[in-house]
Amino acid sequence: MIYGTFAQLYDELFESDMYQQWREFVENRLPKNARTILDVAGGAGRLGVLLAQDGYQVVDFDFSEEMLSLAFKHAQEAQVPMTLVQGDMRDLNGLEQYDAITCFADSLCYLDDFNDVQATLKQMAAHLKDDGWLLFDVITPYQTDEIYPGYMYNYEDPDEQRAFLWRSYADDDVEHGVIHELTFFNHLPDDHYQRLHETHFERAYELKDWREALLKAGFNQIEVKADFGSQAIDEKTTRWFFTCRKQVN
Repeated sequence: MIYGTFAQLYDELFESDMYQQWREFVENRLPKNARTILDVAGGAGRLGVLLAQDGYQVVDFDFSEEMLSLAFKHAQEAQVPMTLVQGDMRDLNGLEQYDAITCFADSLCYLDDFNDVQATLKQMAAHLKDDGWLLFDVITPYQTDEIYPGYMYNYEDPDEQRAFLWRSYADDDVEHGVIHELTFFNHLPDDHYQRLHETHFERAYELKDWREALLKAGFNQIEVKADFGSQAIDEKTTRWFFTCRKQVN
């Protein structure tokens, strides 16, 4: 198969075990009567398909049409229903209210600044039913400041047809900012290599800022854990997992 887009390569090489862990996190946190889920930044629908297999009615919401086209393929292959919606997470107008909203893979950390984060959290609260739940994860300042600078990851598949290079370094212009350089090399039938490259910018925020933003958005029950909700957080936690309940007026 010839991969022509970054989305296809990213979907193929992303660690599949993480989707199972997110699935378990959702299952362990949502009440039994929760049936509808809006998966914000759901991408290629890998998690959405798993949740649909569990009986949830899932809407995969993502900015990328390429990712959503892959989600359509995955849902068809799994023979599960899943609604696909293209849009910007900062503006969920036109969508319904849901029992739960999920947003994983530190997707909120890719927004430009904390004003965008706050606006997105307000949009999410507005599109949750009373007693609805928001589940999401974000990277921590420890991850951006201590782990990512100088981080490198290289991968080549067993048949030597594809290679993936990932480099991260600190963004000196942004507090708790990090820059990811992602490069794919794809072996073509004519024995040449196709090179695809993207630069991603992320930033982390202090835990107190997240708590304040969530309270301001309308969430009155906020739990923060590490390791997909299985461990308490500490000063070296690299990713926070949030379980938030919408305040009932």
